[in-house]
Amino acid sequence: MTTEKLYLNGIESAYETKFSAKVIETPEEGVILDRTLFYPLGGGQNWDEGILTGPNGDINVLEVRGRNDIIHKLNPEHQLEVGDEVSGEIDWERRYAHMRMHTAQHLVSGIAYELFNGVRTVGNQIHTTHSRIDFNPVSFDDDMLKLLTEKTNETIKMKHEVTDLTLTRLEINSIMPPERTNMDLIPSFINELRIVKIGEELDLCPCAGTHISNISEIGELSIIGKKSKGKGTQRITYELSLPIDKRIPKSQII
Repeated sequence: MTTEKLYLNGIESAYETKFSAKVIETPEEGVILDRTLFYPLGGGQNWDEGILTGPNGDINVLEVRGRNDIIHKLNPEHQLEVGDEVSGEIDWERRYAHMRMHTAQHLVSGIAYELFNGVRTVGNQIHTTHSRIDFNPVSFDDDMLKLLTEKTNETIKMKHEVTDLTLTRLEINSIMPPERTNMDLIPSFINELRIVKIGEELDLCPCAGTHISNISEIGELSIIGKKSKGKGTQRITYELSLPIDKRIPKSQII
């Protein structure tokens, strides 16, 4: 039985913080639930943290991993058993930071591709306080990074909506070049993919991460570091200011 990933039920699902579920397996490191809002490590994005509440009270979720069966890693003394009903609540501040950082990564990657001769994103790592993107082939100088920062922040002020949809490989390739969306790196047997889109066609990228619903929630982006990773690859590190248009989770809306 595969865990139902509630955070993939549309962009707005990322703003949900509370859910109910049933324990279906109890591997040594924690529990597997029939459904979850907890995002597992993957796609460069770190996992959600939070609490599961079961028959014996609250239990901290320390780490979340897995692709089909999502393992919620807990302290060994958690005492949950198969069949137990639990409620879960994710750490909203951590989740929202990841949402903003991940959408910012999509935006920066798309803008860099347009500005610098089709430079590709070859890696990324999403954290709460800062994040990084690896580009290839490129050699950034100060003027290039300044231009990238300015263009990104100008675009954020345009308040484009972020949406998701399911498209086939053929449909995706008819909209964006495969090298921009990294479609050539996705196994050929996967034909339908969840796509995250910024604006009409400002950026379009296969992604199973959590995202904000409008780029105005990113805040202001600052590039705070640059590092060579060899063979034409350079890594930039960025941070975000607190956005004016900050959203609150749906669970806090009365």
